[in-house]
Amino acid sequence: MKLFRILGGVIATLLFATGVGQTAAAGDHEIVLGFAVSMSGWFTDYSGPPALGAKLAISDINNSGGLLGKQIRVVEADVRSERTEGAKAGLAVISKGVDMVVVDCDFDMGGPAALRAQSAGLIAFSLCAGDAKMGPIGIGPLAFTAGNAAHTEGSAIVEWGYHEKGYRKLYVLVDDVIEYNKSVCAGFRWAWNQLPGAKIVGEDVFQNGSPSIQPQIDRMKAVSEQFDAIAICSFAPGGGAAIRQIRAAGVDAPILGSGSFDGGYWIDTVPNIDEVYVPTLGSVFGNDPDPKVEQFMQRIEEQTGARPATSYSLAGYALIQMWAEAVKNAGTVETKAVVAALEKLRDVPTVAGPRSYSPDLHIQNKARYLIIGWHKGELKVEGYWNTGPIPLEVLMKN
Repeated sequence: MKLFRILGGVIATLLFATGVGQTAAAGDHEIVLGFAVSMSGWFTDYSGPPALGAKLAISDINNSGGLLGKQIRVVEADVRSERTEGAKAGLAVISKGVDMVVVDCDFDMGGPAALRAQSAGLIAFSLCAGDAKMGPIGIGPLAFTAGNAAHTEGSAIVEWGYHEKGYRKLYVLVDDVIEYNKSVCAGFRWAWNQLPGAKIVGEDVFQNGSPSIQPQIDRMKAVSEQFDAIAICSFAPGGGAAIRQIRAAGVDAPILGSGSFDGGYWIDTVPNIDEVYVPTLGSVFGNDPDPKVEQFMQRIEEQTGARPATSYSLAGYALIQMWAEAVKNAGTVETKAVVAALEKLRDVPTVAGPRSYSPDLHIQNKARYLIIGWHKGELKVEGYWNTGPIPLEVLMKN
């Protein structure tokens, strides 16, 4: 976590030098984007990397002559990792005359700022929210996310476990503190229920801030049927603490997690981490089998002095790629025209893979994930796995 916050300061300095983050008055010569995202507090570990990727994409566009012949300038307001600050941050950037608002990497955290943008008639683009409600069926028709539906994380990891590891019986543990976790587990269930012979033998709930999940572990150990793996829908720090407690209690079944466990910033909380597998957009550890992903990670390292904390940086870069493509197609940054252009995009090549939007879906309902796992403390790349498409009616169920 400390590493990322140091990195955030480095990238801010770098991008200020290239024109991103300056505060001169807007004019016809520029396009202004408002970043209402968490720049302090615990949520920077999630929104920080994609914000880094988005700003790198903006810098690339500016260095290549701009968008529609104009330079892109960023203004920012800190959500401070507090939902109650989201609306304030949204209003703060909107008051500076922005053309589009970028919000936090989560429906719960980014929703308040997105609602402010919607009310102001502006596009709200989440860095990587995994909830389909960050769109026309939730926030409104002007809301989009650069993220994959969280359901796809759940479906990808259990499909991989079923086909590659032979798992047939799961125990599911849900951290119900935010919608993202519930959506990941909904994806677990949707995919698992379609696989022949697959069965969920037990399920329980905990909360991220709970100091102990011993009651849940006791119930887990008491189930009548032996399970092959544990599917856990959570995020650090509480998710890491839950894994540590499960292992300390002598439960050594493999653990299938979500993309929130991407990166290595949390693994020190689980001594000798073993048999834990998670889906990621790509590896930040220098061993991604896709050379384009590794080239991207190296670019960030070259410009900032450190590799990104998580692969969500790819989603942030893809956000700007998709938005810029729509702006070019529309020939304007006017909201209505850009929304129409975004909804027509199909399989646009991005650093995070092909991406599409439609009038009904402002999120990705199919995805490619790199599965990584830790074995006796050592990281291993398991390979890429494709999942989806997941139907809209499933995406709306938690």
